[in-house]
Amino acid sequence: MRDFIAIDFETANREPSSVCSVGVVMVRGGQVVDSFYSLIQPEPNYYNYWCQRVHGLSQQDTDDAPVFSKVWQQLEERIAEVYSCPIATLPFVAHNARFDEGCLKAVFKVYQMDYPDYRFYDTLTAARRQFGYSLPNHQLHTVAAACGYDLQNHHHALADAEACAAIALYIL
Repeated sequence: MRDFIAIDFETANREPSSVCSVGVVMVRGGQVVDSFYSLIQPEPNYYNYWCQRVHGLSQQDTDDAPVFSKVWQQLEERIAEVYSCPIATLPFVAHNARFDEGCLKAVFKVYQMDYPDYRFYDTLTAARRQFGYSLPNHQLHTVAAACGYDLQNHHHALADAEACAAIALYIL
């Protein structure tokens, strides 16, 4: 796979629609050509202890952040500039794609946006196939290291999207 969008969401609570940040890495011709990061005011707008502990974000961080629909509009415009095509024609890649695709579908529903059936590829599934039991686990940081990528700042949406892009370029 040479052209794709690696994406990662962080959520404020256990609701998949509560995305509070998004990181995106755009890969064209097998090269990273652009990236995008934004905080997002989550819906519903509350943070639970567990999620805050994982990514370190709080309501204070996102009180003045744009809502998802505004962020997605910015992202669509940026992707159209980079690829010269609509976002819906490009494949998405995520580590544990069920989570990120679930978040995307949930937040599209909350904002009553039409979901265009994005194609998602899962680096977690690919890593399990590629590495099997040779790794102690298939978590993002473990797989990234096995692919020669040093993930810094794990659970920051852009850092995780960058690691996912590196994994996808290595094994997809």
